[in-house]
Amino acid sequence: MSHSVTDEFHSAIALEPTSENSFNAHLGAGWKVAGAVNGGYLLALLGHALRQSSPNAPDPLVISAHYLGPSDSGPAEVATRIVRQGRSSATFGVDLVQDDRPTITALATMGSLAALPDDVATSAEPPDLPVPEECIDVAEASADFLAAAPLLSRFDMLLDPATTGFAVGRPSGRGLLQGWLRWADGSDPDVLSLLAFLDAFPPVMFDFGRFGWSPTIELTSHVRAVPAPGWIRVTVHSRNIAGGMFEEDCELWDSAGRLVAQSRQLARQPRD
Repeated sequence: MSHSVTDEFHSAIALEPTSENSFNAHLGAGWKVAGAVNGGYLLALLGHALRQSSPNAPDPLVISAHYLGPSDSGPAEVATRIVRQGRSSATFGVDLVQDDRPTITALATMGSLAALPDDVATSAEPPDLPVPEECIDVAEASADFLAAAPLLSRFDMLLDPATTGFAVGRPSGRGLLQGWLRWADGSDPDVLSLLAFLDAFPPVMFDFGRFGWSPTIELTSHVRAVPAPGWIRVTVHSRNIAGGMFEEDCELWDSAGRLVAQSRQLARQPRD
C-alpha cells in the first residue's frame, strides 16, 4: 500500500516517548532546505510533542521558537516542561536537542481551538490571487533549485505570477510573495500542517533580489482555527531590512476565507 505525503509528514514528526515529557525523534532528510532541516517542519514536530504533553489543551495556539543553530537529519530529542497550567490553557517550554547540542528552545501556549468563541472580527483581508491554474508551479523551477530544497516536493505550491519576477531577474522590491499551498497529494491540512506551512514558501528576500539561505533567528506562530478542507492561500511579506536581518510575516487563509494562522520571524539576510 502506497503512502501519501501527509503520511510521510506525520511519520516525520512521529515521537517515541522516553519519559512523561521526553521523546526521541528522527528528523527526515526530505525536509531540508539548503542543507538544514526546515524551520516550519521543526515547528510542527515541537507542536506534536506539546500535544502529547497537553492532552486537555491539545492545540498550539502560540509558539515562540528561538533557533539556536541548524538542525540536521537524524536522531533528535525533544523535552517539554510545564510552566503554568490554567483552566483553559497551559504554557510549556519545549527544547529540541541533537548530539547534546540544543538547536531550538521555545515557549508555547496550548489550548483548544474547538472551545474558542466564534467572534472573528478583523480588518485583514485574504490575498486576491489568480485561480490556481493561472499560477506558477514551484515544481517547474530549475533542477538545481529543487535539489537544494527537497522540502518543496512535499507541497503543491503555486505562486502568483505578479510576485515571481525574481525568477526571471526582475524582483519587484516590494517584499511580497503570495500564492496557493497544499500537500502534494492534495490531502487536507490539519492544525500541525499549518505550522509547517508557515515556513514553507521561499524566503521573501527573493523579491528583493537576495538569494541564498536565510537562517531563522526567532519565529512566533499563532494558530487561530482548524482549517477548512482545500487550498490554503498564503501571503508572505517584509517591511524592514536592517542590521543584517529582516522580518518575514506570513498569513494563511483557508478555503472558507478565514485567517487560520499567522507568523512573524526574524531571520538573517542571505550572505553574498
